[in-house]
Amino acid sequence: MSTIKTRISFGIIVLNGEQFVRYNLRSLYPFAHEILIVEGAYWASSVVSTPDGHSIDRTLEELYRFKDEEDTRGIVQIITKNEHWDGLTQQCQAWAEKATGDYIWAVDIDEFYKPEDVQAVIDILAANPSITMISFKLIQFCFGFDYVLHSGRDFIKGGIMECRRIFKYGPDYRYIEHEPPTVVNPTGVDLKMIDYLDCEKTSHLGIYIYHYTAIFRSQVEGKVAAYALRGWENKSDHAPKFLNNWLHLDDPFHLGWERRYFTWLERFQAPHPPEISRLKDDVLSQRLVMPLRDNSDIEKLMDSHGYWLKSLLCSLWERLRVRLESNIRKFLLHVVHYVEKAKINGILF
Repeated sequence: MSTIKTRISFGIIVLNGEQFVRYNLRSLYPFAHEILIVEGAYWASSVVSTPDGHSIDRTLEELYRFKDEEDTRGIVQIITKNEHWDGLTQQCQAWAEKATGDYIWAVDIDEFYKPEDVQAVIDILAANPSITMISFKLIQFCFGFDYVLHSGRDFIKGGIMECRRIFKYGPDYRYIEHEPPTVVNPTGVDLKMIDYLDCEKTSHLGIYIYHYTAIFRSQVEGKVAAYALRGWENKSDHAPKFLNNWLHLDDPFHLGWERRYFTWLERFQAPHPPEISRLKDDVLSQRLVMPLRDNSDIEKLMDSHGYWLKSLLCSLWERLRVRLESNIRKFLLHVVHYVEKAKINGILF
Protein backbone atom coordinates (compact mmCIF):
# COMPACT_ATOMS: atom_id res chain seq x y z
CA MET A 1 0.00 0.00 0.00
CA SER A 2 1.18 3.48 -0.86
CA THR A 3 2.19 5.91 1.88
CA ILE A 4 -0.10 8.87 1.32
CA LYS A 5 0.83 12.39 2.41
CA THR A 6 -1.79 14.14 0.28
CA ARG A 7 -5.32 13.02 1.13
CA ILE A 8 -7.40 12.18 -1.94
CA SER A 9 -11.18 11.82 -1.78
CA PHE A 10 -12.27 9.86 -4.86
CA GLY A 11 -15.85 10.52 -5.94
CA ILE A 12 -17.87 8.22 -8.20
CA ILE A 13 -21.36 8.32 -9.68
CA VAL A 14 -22.49 4.91 -10.88
CA LEU A 15 -25.56 3.45 -12.54
CA ASN A 16 -25.54 -0.07 -13.98
CA GLY A 17 -21.78 -0.43 -13.71
CA GLU A 18 -21.74 -3.90 -12.18
CA GLN A 19 -19.00 -5.24 -14.44
CA PHE A 20 -16.54 -2.50 -13.47
CA VAL A 21 -17.28 -1.90 -9.76
CA ARG A 22 -14.82 -4.21 -8.04
CA TYR A 23 -12.00 -3.59 -10.49
CA ASN A 24 -12.39 0.19 -10.33
CA LEU A 25 -12.52 0.31 -6.53
CA ARG A 26 -9.54 -2.02 -6.23
CA SER A 27 -7.53 0.26 -8.53
CA LEU A 28 -8.25 3.36 -6.42
CA TYR A 29 -8.19 1.84 -2.94
CA PRO A 30 -4.40 1.91 -2.27
CA PHE A 31 -4.28 5.65 -2.97
CA ALA A 32 -7.51 6.75 -1.33
CA HIS A 33 -8.14 8.75 1.80
CA GLU A 34 -11.77 7.83 1.11
CA ILE A 35 -13.97 6.67 -1.76
CA LEU A 36 -17.41 8.27 -1.97
CA ILE A 37 -19.89 6.54 -4.29
CA VAL A 38 -23.30 7.81 -5.35
CA GLU A 39 -25.33 4.94 -6.78
CA GLY A 40 -28.49 5.61 -8.73
CA ALA A 41 -30.12 7.51 -11.56
CA TYR A 42 -31.45 10.95 -12.16
CA TRP A 43 -34.75 11.44 -13.98
CA ALA A 44 -33.29 11.27 -17.53
CA SER A 45 -31.97 7.77 -16.83
CA SER A 46 -35.30 6.46 -15.58
CA VAL A 47 -35.56 4.11 -18.57
CA VAL A 48 -32.53 2.18 -17.31
CA SER A 49 -33.26 2.28 -13.57
CA THR A 50 -35.73 0.85 -11.10
CA PRO A 51 -38.86 2.84 -10.18
CA ASP A 52 -37.08 4.05 -7.04
CA GLY A 53 -34.00 5.17 -8.96
CA HIS A 54 -31.48 2.35 -8.53
CA SER A 55 -29.44 0.28 -10.98
CA ILE A 56 -31.25 -2.55 -12.75
CA ASP A 57 -28.18 -4.78 -12.61
CA ARG A 58 -26.23 -5.88 -9.52
CA THR A 59 -24.27 -2.64 -9.08
CA LEU A 60 -25.62 -1.91 -5.61
CA GLU A 61 -25.00 -5.47 -4.45
CA GLU A 62 -21.43 -5.32 -5.78
CA LEU A 63 -20.79 -2.05 -3.95
CA TYR A 64 -21.94 -3.46 -0.62
CA ARG A 65 -20.09 -6.68 -1.30
CA PHE A 66 -16.87 -4.75 -1.85
CA LYS A 67 -17.43 -2.75 1.32
CA ASP A 68 -18.11 -5.90 3.35
CA GLU A 69 -15.29 -8.01 1.93
CA GLU A 70 -12.51 -5.64 0.81
CA ASP A 71 -12.90 -2.29 2.58
CA THR A 72 -10.43 -3.17 5.35
CA ARG A 73 -9.85 0.49 6.29
CA GLY A 74 -13.49 1.50 6.35
CA ILE A 75 -13.00 4.29 3.80
CA VAL A 76 -15.82 3.49 1.35
CA GLN A 77 -19.11 5.39 1.67
CA ILE A 78 -22.11 4.39 -0.44
CA ILE A 79 -24.65 7.18 -0.93
CA THR A 80 -28.15 6.39 -2.20
CA LYS A 81 -31.73 7.56 -1.96
CA ASN A 82 -34.89 5.73 -2.89
CA GLU A 83 -35.98 8.13 -5.60
CA HIS A 84 -34.48 9.64 -8.74
CA TRP A 85 -31.95 12.42 -8.32
CA ASP A 86 -32.62 15.86 -9.80
CA GLY A 87 -29.51 15.77 -12.00
CA LEU A 88 -25.86 14.81 -12.33
CA THR A 89 -24.77 18.01 -10.59
CA GLN A 90 -26.85 17.08 -7.54
CA GLN A 91 -25.26 13.62 -7.53
CA CYS A 92 -21.76 15.13 -7.67
CA GLN A 93 -22.62 17.51 -4.85
CA ALA A 94 -23.90 14.59 -2.77
CA TRP A 95 -20.47 12.98 -2.62
CA ALA A 96 -18.44 16.21 -2.68
CA GLU A 97 -20.24 17.54 0.40
CA LYS A 98 -19.02 14.51 2.34
CA ALA A 99 -15.40 14.79 1.18
CA THR A 100 -12.77 15.37 3.87
CA GLY A 101 -9.63 15.10 1.73
CA ASP A 102 -7.24 17.80 0.59
CA TYR A 103 -8.34 17.13 -3.00
CA ILE A 104 -11.36 15.55 -4.65
CA TRP A 105 -10.82 13.33 -7.69
CA ALA A 106 -13.88 12.55 -9.83
CA VAL A 107 -13.83 9.13 -11.49
CA ASP A 108 -16.28 7.42 -13.86
CA ILE A 109 -16.89 3.76 -13.06
CA ASP A 110 -15.56 2.71 -16.49
CA GLU A 111 -12.38 4.80 -16.42
CA PHE A 112 -9.06 3.63 -15.02
CA TYR A 113 -5.53 4.91 -14.38
CA LYS A 114 -2.20 3.16 -14.21
CA PRO A 115 -1.11 3.00 -10.55
CA GLU A 116 2.22 4.66 -11.29
CA ASP A 117 0.32 7.57 -12.84
CA VAL A 118 -1.89 8.02 -9.77
CA GLN A 119 1.21 8.02 -7.58
CA ALA A 120 2.88 10.54 -9.91
CA VAL A 121 -0.13 12.85 -9.56
CA ILE A 122 -0.07 12.55 -5.77
CA ASP A 123 3.65 13.38 -5.80
CA ILE A 124 3.00 16.41 -8.01
CA LEU A 125 0.32 17.68 -5.63
CA ALA A 126 2.53 17.12 -2.60
CA ALA A 127 5.37 19.07 -4.23
CA ASN A 128 3.11 21.82 -5.62
CA PRO A 129 0.35 22.58 -3.09
CA SER A 130 -0.62 25.73 -5.02
CA ILE A 131 -2.21 23.60 -7.79
CA THR A 132 -5.98 23.96 -7.65
CA MET A 133 -7.15 21.81 -10.58
CA ILE A 134 -5.85 19.07 -12.90
CA SER A 135 -7.26 17.64 -16.11
CA PHE A 136 -6.31 14.67 -18.27
CA LYS A 137 -6.78 13.48 -21.83
CA LEU A 138 -8.88 10.44 -22.60
CA ILE A 139 -7.86 7.26 -24.32
CA GLN A 140 -11.25 5.89 -25.38
CA PHE A 141 -11.81 2.18 -25.90
CA CYS A 142 -14.68 1.06 -28.09
CA PHE A 143 -15.94 -2.37 -29.28
CA GLY A 144 -13.49 -4.16 -27.00
CA PHE A 145 -10.24 -3.87 -25.09
CA ASP A 146 -8.09 -3.84 -28.25
CA TYR A 147 -9.38 -0.75 -30.09
CA VAL A 148 -8.95 2.96 -29.41
CA LEU A 149 -11.46 5.38 -30.88
CA HIS A 150 -10.09 8.61 -32.40
CA SER A 151 -11.96 11.60 -33.76
CA GLY A 152 -11.47 15.19 -34.81
CA ARG A 153 -12.32 16.15 -31.24
CA ASP A 154 -8.92 14.76 -30.23
CA PHE A 155 -7.34 17.86 -31.70
CA ILE A 156 -9.52 20.49 -30.00
CA LYS A 157 -7.78 22.07 -27.04
CA GLY A 158 -10.21 22.09 -24.16
CA GLY A 159 -12.63 19.82 -26.03
CA ILE A 160 -14.24 16.56 -25.00
CA MET A 161 -10.89 14.83 -24.72
CA GLU A 162 -9.89 17.18 -21.87
CA CYS A 163 -11.44 15.91 -18.66
CA ARG A 164 -11.41 17.95 -15.46
CA ARG A 165 -10.85 15.49 -12.67
CA ILE A 166 -8.92 16.81 -9.64
CA PHE A 167 -9.81 19.82 -7.51
CA LYS A 168 -8.30 21.32 -4.40
CA TYR A 169 -10.83 21.03 -1.61
CA GLY A 170 -11.61 22.13 1.91
CA PRO A 171 -14.20 23.84 4.09
CA ASP A 172 -16.57 26.08 2.11
CA TYR A 173 -15.34 24.82 -1.28
CA ARG A 174 -18.31 24.02 -3.50
CA TYR A 175 -18.90 21.68 -6.44
CA ILE A 176 -21.28 23.83 -8.48
CA GLU A 177 -21.58 22.17 -11.91
CA HIS A 178 -21.11 18.80 -13.58
CA GLU A 179 -20.96 19.91 -17.24
CA PRO A 180 -18.18 20.89 -17.22
CA PRO A 181 -17.05 19.87 -13.73
CA THR A 182 -16.59 23.12 -11.81
CA VAL A 183 -15.48 23.72 -8.23
CA VAL A 184 -15.13 27.12 -6.58
CA ASN A 185 -13.13 28.16 -3.53
CA PRO A 186 -14.64 29.88 -0.45
CA THR A 187 -14.58 33.24 -2.23
CA GLY A 188 -16.43 31.83 -5.25
CA VAL A 189 -13.48 31.73 -7.68
CA ASP A 190 -13.43 28.90 -10.23
CA LEU A 191 -10.39 26.74 -9.41
CA LYS A 192 -9.54 26.58 -13.11
CA MET A 193 -8.75 30.31 -12.94
CA ILE A 194 -6.11 29.96 -10.20
CA ASP A 195 -3.41 27.32 -10.74
CA TYR A 196 -4.52 24.88 -13.41
CA LEU A 197 -2.46 21.91 -14.58
CA ASP A 198 -4.09 21.21 -17.94
CA CYS A 199 -4.27 18.05 -20.01
CA GLU A 200 -1.49 19.13 -22.36
CA LYS A 201 0.91 19.11 -19.41
CA THR A 202 -0.33 15.86 -17.91
CA SER A 203 -0.26 14.08 -21.28
CA HIS A 204 3.30 15.32 -21.74
CA LEU A 205 4.04 13.45 -18.50
CA GLY A 206 2.42 10.36 -19.99
CA ILE A 207 -0.62 10.45 -17.68
CA TYR A 208 -3.98 9.59 -19.25
CA ILE A 209 -7.46 8.39 -18.41
CA TYR A 210 -8.07 4.93 -19.86
CA HIS A 211 -11.79 5.12 -20.57
CA TYR A 212 -13.51 1.82 -21.41
CA THR A 213 -16.56 3.62 -22.70
CA ALA A 214 -18.19 1.02 -24.98
CA ILE A 215 -16.90 -2.48 -24.27
CA PHE A 216 -19.98 -4.54 -23.37
CA ARG A 217 -23.36 -4.60 -25.11
CA SER A 218 -25.32 -3.99 -21.91
CA GLN A 219 -23.07 -1.02 -21.15
CA VAL A 220 -23.63 0.50 -24.59
CA GLU A 221 -27.39 -0.11 -24.61
CA GLY A 222 -27.73 1.48 -21.18
CA LYS A 223 -25.80 4.59 -22.17
CA VAL A 224 -27.71 4.95 -25.43
CA ALA A 225 -31.08 4.71 -23.69
CA ALA A 226 -30.04 7.29 -21.09
CA TYR A 227 -28.34 9.72 -23.47
CA ALA A 228 -31.36 9.69 -25.79
CA LEU A 229 -33.40 11.41 -23.05
CA ARG A 230 -30.86 13.81 -21.61
CA GLY A 231 -30.93 16.50 -24.27
CA TRP A 232 -27.13 16.62 -24.46
CA GLU A 233 -25.79 18.21 -27.63
CA ASN A 234 -24.90 15.56 -30.24
CA LYS A 235 -25.14 12.59 -27.88
CA SER A 236 -28.91 12.65 -27.60
CA ASP A 237 -29.53 13.03 -31.35
CA HIS A 238 -27.09 10.36 -32.44
CA ALA A 239 -27.30 7.83 -29.60
CA PRO A 240 -29.39 5.34 -31.66
CA LYS A 241 -26.93 5.63 -34.56
CA PHE A 242 -24.06 4.95 -32.15
CA LEU A 243 -25.74 1.74 -31.02
CA ASN A 244 -26.41 0.63 -34.59
CA ASN A 245 -22.78 1.30 -35.46
CA TRP A 246 -21.58 -0.59 -32.39
CA LEU A 247 -23.70 -3.57 -33.33
CA HIS A 248 -23.29 -3.60 -37.11
CA LEU A 249 -20.38 -1.25 -38.01
CA ASP A 250 -22.57 0.48 -40.62
CA ASP A 251 -20.50 3.68 -40.82
CA PRO A 252 -16.87 2.98 -39.86
CA PHE A 253 -15.85 6.64 -40.06
CA HIS A 254 -18.61 7.98 -37.79
CA LEU A 255 -18.34 5.65 -34.82
CA GLY A 256 -18.56 8.28 -32.06
CA TRP A 257 -21.53 9.73 -30.18
CA GLU A 258 -21.80 12.64 -32.61
CA ARG A 259 -21.26 12.88 -36.35
CA ARG A 260 -19.71 16.28 -36.86
CA TYR A 261 -16.22 14.79 -36.96
CA PHE A 262 -14.78 11.74 -38.65
CA THR A 263 -13.84 8.91 -36.31
CA TRP A 264 -11.58 5.93 -36.81
CA LEU A 265 -10.09 3.03 -34.88
CA GLU A 266 -6.53 2.08 -34.02
CA ARG A 267 -5.32 -1.09 -32.38
CA PHE A 268 -4.16 -0.65 -28.79
CA GLN A 269 -0.91 -2.51 -28.22
CA ALA A 270 0.34 -0.96 -24.96
CA PRO A 271 -0.32 -2.40 -21.48
CA HIS A 272 -3.70 -1.76 -19.90
CA PRO A 273 -4.03 -0.64 -16.27
CA PRO A 274 -3.59 -3.78 -14.14
CA GLU A 275 -7.21 -4.05 -12.97
CA ILE A 276 -8.44 -3.87 -16.56
CA SER A 277 -6.08 -6.70 -17.46
CA ARG A 278 -7.66 -8.68 -14.61
CA LEU A 279 -11.14 -7.78 -15.82
CA LYS A 280 -10.26 -8.86 -19.35
CA ASP A 281 -8.81 -12.15 -18.10
CA ASP A 282 -11.89 -12.82 -15.98
CA VAL A 283 -14.19 -12.20 -18.95
CA LEU A 284 -12.16 -14.41 -21.28
CA SER A 285 -12.03 -17.21 -18.69
CA GLN A 286 -15.76 -16.70 -17.93
CA ARG A 287 -15.10 -16.11 -14.25
CA LEU A 288 -17.07 -12.95 -15.07
CA VAL A 289 -19.95 -13.77 -17.39
CA MET A 290 -20.06 -10.73 -19.63
CA PRO A 291 -19.92 -11.66 -23.34
CA LEU A 292 -17.70 -9.55 -25.59
CA ARG A 293 -18.65 -8.39 -29.06
CA ASP A 294 -17.64 -10.60 -32.02
CA ASN A 295 -15.07 -8.32 -33.65
CA SER A 296 -14.37 -10.34 -36.78
CA ASP A 297 -15.92 -7.53 -38.84
CA ILE A 298 -13.62 -4.95 -37.23
CA GLU A 299 -10.58 -7.14 -37.86
CA LYS A 300 -11.60 -7.53 -41.49
CA LEU A 301 -12.06 -3.77 -41.80
CA MET A 302 -8.73 -2.91 -40.20
CA ASP A 303 -6.90 -5.49 -42.31
CA SER A 304 -8.29 -4.01 -45.52
CA HIS A 305 -5.84 -2.12 -47.75
CA GLY A 306 -7.82 1.11 -47.79
CA TYR A 307 -8.70 1.51 -44.11
CA TRP A 308 -5.27 2.66 -42.94
CA LEU A 309 -5.05 5.24 -45.75
CA LYS A 310 -8.60 6.52 -45.16
CA SER A 311 -7.92 6.78 -41.41
CA LEU A 312 -4.76 8.77 -42.10
CA LEU A 313 -6.65 11.11 -44.44
CA CYS A 314 -9.39 11.57 -41.82
CA SER A 315 -6.77 12.44 -39.22
CA LEU A 316 -5.06 14.97 -41.49
CA TRP A 317 -8.37 16.52 -42.50
CA GLU A 318 -9.58 16.87 -38.93
CA ARG A 319 -6.30 18.43 -37.80
CA LEU A 320 -6.57 20.96 -40.63
CA ARG A 321 -10.25 21.67 -40.01
CA VAL A 322 -9.80 22.19 -36.27
CA ARG A 323 -6.91 24.56 -36.93
CA LEU A 324 -8.87 26.52 -39.52
CA GLU A 325 -11.91 26.78 -37.25
CA SER A 326 -9.70 27.96 -34.40
CA ASN A 327 -8.07 30.64 -36.56
CA ILE A 328 -11.46 31.80 -37.84
CA ARG A 329 -12.75 32.11 -34.28
CA LYS A 330 -9.67 34.10 -33.28
CA PHE A 331 -10.12 36.39 -36.28
CA LEU A 332 -13.78 37.02 -35.46
CA LEU A 333 -12.92 37.76 -31.84
CA HIS A 334 -10.34 40.31 -33.00
CA VAL A 335 -12.98 41.90 -35.25
CA VAL A 336 -15.48 42.11 -32.40
CA HIS A 337 -12.83 43.55 -30.10
CA TYR A 338 -11.87 46.17 -32.72
CA VAL A 339 -15.51 47.15 -33.27
CA GLU A 340 -16.18 47.49 -29.55
CA LYS A 341 -13.02 49.54 -29.07
CA ALA A 342 -13.96 51.75 -32.03
CA LYS A 343 -17.40 52.35 -30.54
CA ILE A 344 -15.87 53.38 -27.21
CA ASN A 345 -13.51 55.79 -28.95
CA GLY A 346 -16.34 57.29 -31.01
CA ILE A 347 -15.02 56.06 -34.35
CA LEU A 348 -18.15 53.98 -34.99
CA PHE A 349 -21.69 54.90 -34.13
